[in-house]
Amino acid sequence: MNKTVIISILVLLFLTEIINAQSKKNNLLTRIPKNYEVKSAIEIESLVPIFFWGGYHIGIGYRYKKYRVRVSVINGGDYNVDSQALNNTSNDFERYYKTGPGLFLGYNIWKNLELHGYIEGHTFQVKQLSTGEEQYLKSLDVGIGISYQFFIGRIFYIQPGVHSYFRANQSLTFSNNEIYNIPTVELTPILRLGIRIFKQF
Repeated sequence: MNKTVIISILVLLFLTEIINAQSKKNNLLTRIPKNYEVKSAIEIESLVPIFFWGGYHIGIGYRYKKYRVRVSVINGGDYNVDSQALNNTSNDFERYYKTGPGLFLGYNIWKNLELHGYIEGHTFQVKQLSTGEEQYLKSLDVGIGISYQFFIGRIFYIQPGVHSYFRANQSLTFSNNEIYNIPTVELTPILRLGIRIFKQF
């Protein structure tokens, strides 16, 4: 084997090593995108605390960049919703979420901070405490909320926030002629646990 062939092989090996080293350097310098820079993803989440009252909640959403649309269903179990109302008119009643759907549209205004509007079709079970009598009331509620997704890695997240609800005046008359007026404004803290899957950056 002559000197020219040996030198050529050594030059090729040297160039190959340089190319590999540069490739590794480029990989190290490649910026890992932040979770809030996701281009598209499916998000599945739940208001986990509601399970402590015997209820359930599940929400499934599609995120496109900063936008998210989500559908959900909730049953509040034995949780007294009137305890969170800003204008609760009476302590003689309790009100519970029965199964109802919701539609949410959100937008990330800063990083993982989401501002969202929604409409929910609620059926409430209203209980008169003095007699135990129960009646049902349907309400179409709208609201705005704000929450932040704190990610644990790339998949799991915790999303605390605050929701507001606005609704029309409605009332129920019980058998002893006592009247229940549903609060027209509610403000409630929320805590959702979720996963993000099928994500694209």
